[in-house]
Amino acid sequence: MYHLIFCPKRRKKVLVGDVGRDLDALIREKCAEQKWIVHELAIMPDHVHLFVQVNPDDSASETTRQIKGYTSRVLRLRYPELLKLPSLWTRSFFAASAGNVSKETIQRYIAAQKGM
Repeated sequence: MYHLIFCPKRRKKVLVGDVGRDLDALIREKCAEQKWIVHELAIMPDHVHLFVQVNPDDSASETTRQIKGYTSRVLRLRYPELLKLPSLWTRSFFAASAGNVSKETIQRYIAAQKGM
């Protein structure tokens, strides 16, 4: 289980309105396709928190790469204004496994981010 955080290029606040709603659906779609389980998802205007359970063979970097690649491609086709950014996502991301923190603690943290 991974807690992943990633941001749009230049930390632009573009993940709002229809873009944010579509991003939510696309992340869930990609995870379902890979048979990954989304435990919590919070889309903020300038970053995404995802708590996901993946297959033992899937690394955090591969999981993030697949999600960012798929969502970038689809969102930039649907929303031409996102083409103003050189790429939708930064190359960096944060990843932590749920080994040293309980699943419930991470879920509460992500849920609290939604309220901010």
